Amino acid sequence: MPASRHGVRVLGTPDLDDFVRLAQRDPVVNVFALYRARTTSLEPRWLGGEMWGRFDEGTLVAACHVGANLVPIEATADDARAFAERALARGRTATTIVGPHEAVRTFWNGVAAGWGRPREARWMQPHLAIDGPPEAEPDPEVRRTERSDLSTLYPACVAMYTEEVGVSPEAGGSGDLYRARVTQLVSRGWSFARFDRGELVFKAEVACATADAAQVQGVWVPPERRGEGLAVAGMAAVVEHVRREIAPTVSLYVNEWNQPARRAYERVGFRETARFSTVMF
Repeated sequence: MPASRHGVRVLGTPDLDDFVRLAQRDPVVNVFALYRARTTSLEPRWLGGEMWGRFDEGTLVAACHVGANLVPIEATADDARAFAERALARGRTATTIVGPHEAVRTFWNGVAAGWGRPREARWMQPHLAIDGPPEAEPDPEVRRTERSDLSTLYPACVAMYTEEVGVSPEAGGSGDLYRARVTQLVSRGWSFARFDRGELVFKAEVACATADAAQVQGVWVPPERRGEGLAVAGMAAVVEHVRREIAPTVSLYVNEWNQPARRAYERVGFRETARFSTVMF
């Protein structure tokens, strides 16, 4: 497909090596994009969307994942404006815009007039990472979950998602898809939890991973068990498991206003490396 007047075109399998080189400039921040590229070879039918690239004199200088999640990758303000112009002409298919703050802010400013009012925008989310042993004592009871745990794990995942996003993942008849996603993470060995007398008291999942980094999501403790240190010890255990068996660097991003979570991650040894923004529809 030819590039637009701003040098933007859809990437495909022949562009994979160039895309990986671009995203490897920051393999931790770009772990989602690298994971998606390597598991789909940039084939739109496997991506469930498209990967756009912006070129300067034939060189790939920025990219944008355009699916349910729209994610700018190594995008300057000029790149983000170019992607926004193409996205505005195409129409909104994404339910979430997420990524480095400046790129997301610039992109959103370019499409806001045509994409409608978002349900929520979270502009300054600390992106955190740890690439060494946890600084807190790991909880030895945290383990990988199994399919036999799903009857307890799945309701906890629904509760976490609803609390975090403000909408149930089962809304609109999406329950089967969400259950399939939870089951997939369990099958991959990317789901971790602690159970106390049959009740789940901590959980977290790896959302995506490469040889360089893994991104954690879905960290949750039931409201009635908060304040007991379960998140600190649980995340320390997750860091140990992930660094030993999946990837050497563990990352996540957290809402700026969530001070208890930020304090817990700091006690584990996570440090801020960037700021993310998320716009949700």
